[in-house]
Amino acid sequence: MKMLNLLFRRDTRSPMLALTFASVTGVALVIARILVTRNIHYAYLVWNLFLAWLPLIFALLARAKYRAGEPRNWRFGALAGAWLLFFPNAPYIFTDFIHLIYGSYRHFWVDFTLILTCALTGLVLGFVSLYLMQSVVRRMYGQITSWFFIAGVAGLSGFGIYLGRFLRLNSWDVIAKPWKLYDGVSAWAANPMANSNTFSFPLLFGTFIFLAYVMLYTLTHLPRPYERVLAAGERELEVV
Repeated sequence: MKMLNLLFRRDTRSPMLALTFASVTGVALVIARILVTRNIHYAYLVWNLFLAWLPLIFALLARAKYRAGEPRNWRFGALAGAWLLFFPNAPYIFTDFIHLIYGSYRHFWVDFTLILTCALTGLVLGFVSLYLMQSVVRRMYGQITSWFFIAGVAGLSGFGIYLGRFLRLNSWDVIAKPWKLYDGVSAWAANPMANSNTFSFPLLFGTFIFLAYVMLYTLTHLPRPYERVLAAGERELEVV
């Protein structure tokens, strides 16, 4: 019940309802494909959508701790760390387009639309969580620092997605298989220019995350039409 209250607070209710609807639609499409084709290949999208919800949940919990006056509490730090650890799972779904290469061309456009629906939902889930964390950073350290925070998260996420897609590492491997994570990061650090993917992929995907977030951020901060009308009316009154 507490989590539902956090998800559907007055200030987050609209995006939560939209994201819930999009997630349910994505899951329904996956189930429909499985029933029609009798192939469970794309069932992994349901799991990936679940993982994409986790950073949003951690961000909501971290913001609740901050609002409760516990920004330096260890629980806040743990939730913020968990958010950062799981955040790459949200945009990661875009890399699932690789499965189209090995899939059936008979259902290419169906599968393309299916993955795109889930990927877009995951991306927006991640961006909502990123916006919540940016708002906390902005209150704590200021507007400029909050944008350095966005750039840093985008860069780390690009690298995290590289670890997931090419080295097949998961977020929970930090605890479950730390030696595997260490070996993967060490191998990358030893020769980041080993091939075209080791350096360019994290850089380009991090750039994609940053630019996509900036565009969505600016779109959500456009003045509403009635606000423009009110502003124009106020200026006319000032002139009179």
